[in-house]
Amino acid sequence: MDTDLTNKTLAHSGFVSIIGRPNAGKSTLLNAILGEHLSIVTHKAQTTRHRIQGILSGEDYQIVFSDTPGTLKPAHKLHEKMMGFVNESFADADVFVYMIDLDDRWEDDEFVQKLKKMETPVIAVLNKMDISTPAEVNARMEQVKELLAPAHILAISVLKKFNVDTLLDLIKSLLPEGPYYYDPEQLTDRSERFIAAEMIREQIMTAYQEEVPYNVEVVIESFKDHPTILKIEATIYVMRDSQKAILIGKGGSKLKMIGSRSRHTMEKFWKKQVFLHTFVKVKENWRNDEGLLKQFGYE
Repeated sequence: MDTDLTNKTLAHSGFVSIIGRPNAGKSTLLNAILGEHLSIVTHKAQTTRHRIQGILSGEDYQIVFSDTPGTLKPAHKLHEKMMGFVNESFADADVFVYMIDLDDRWEDDEFVQKLKKMETPVIAVLNKMDISTPAEVNARMEQVKELLAPAHILAISVLKKFNVDTLLDLIKSLLPEGPYYYDPEQLTDRSERFIAAEMIREQIMTAYQEEVPYNVEVVIESFKDHPTILKIEATIYVMRDSQKAILIGKGGSKLKMIGSRSRHTMEKFWKKQVFLHTFVKVKENWRNDEGLLKQFGYE
């Protein structure tokens, strides 16, 4: 980054952690704010597994958003690592955005108590107001005020992009003055390999039911960026041979479909042709294997 930019003091500069239960709309909100499909989105819980930083920069501001996994009670070591990412996001936040699905039992979230003890301002965001009545929204607002006592509360619809700009303006008003933390042209702290792996996992989460999506991990073995084409090799790990058979499908039909859909997403994101080659391997009980979790990036 240019040294002059690094030293420039901005009117609004800081870190915003987006927290909430699964399927509250955290990743959809980040994508809407950035105008890019950075965080993968599906209707299944536990889609987001990592802490993903998305960077929004302007002439007088830079906001570093953290999209975090949906809060839950861990059932295995992978869940523990995911909740570790959520806890990590508490360490550097200048503002918290706590996302609430109007239909969800958010009040059971253990992180609510942690947020109540923070001096950092909390914005409670009630999502999906487009499918709720005004009476339901108002009732939820009163409940949130009583149980969470946030600094601010706002009802929005991420899908309809209603009040998203209002939320962004509110976030800016709460941030301190500061420098650019990243190059203004940078979108995320994550590597292109990570983004490619998540795009493949998104298609798997969407296409398969029951246990398969939750037992899958994707690793990019090779990422070669040529002027007109990206050549990517990926390994998809599952926990059992039966899951491997389901994932591949008869005659490889399901895996070909996943590859085709993933390539389409990648080509739209990188704006060039993509050659994608996928393999499927079995790693039994990888979700409880510390060594494999570290290898897969859960540190």
